[in-house]
Amino acid sequence: MKVINLDSTDSFSPNIMNRFFLVEDSPNFKIINFNLDAGVTFPVHSHDLDGELSIQVLAGEGFFLGGDGAEIPARQGDILISEIREPHGVRATNQMRILVTIAPPI
Repeated sequence: MKVINLDSTDSFSPNIMNRFFLVEDSPNFKIINFNLDAGVTFPVHSHDLDGELSIQVLAGEGFFLGGDGAEIPARQGDILISEIREPHGVRATNQMRILVTIAPPI
């Protein structure tokens, strides 16, 4: 078992996205904490792989982004679940913390 304290990754940098790899060594999944400063976009992208991902909003708000310009409001407590092949991204309207889980890991 392993315990990770998310308070230790609660930091922001002006106009950028901070990335903290929380679980990288599992053969089953990967967990990454991204902290986006207000106005920062995690660009829409996809991966040519089979699998799924989740994006959970830990704090702040913004939009989940998808293909064809799709925007879904995203607030603290919301979770997006998507195929890895499906276009996905995030835009923060204020400081936003997200937790991304990818299975299997890429």
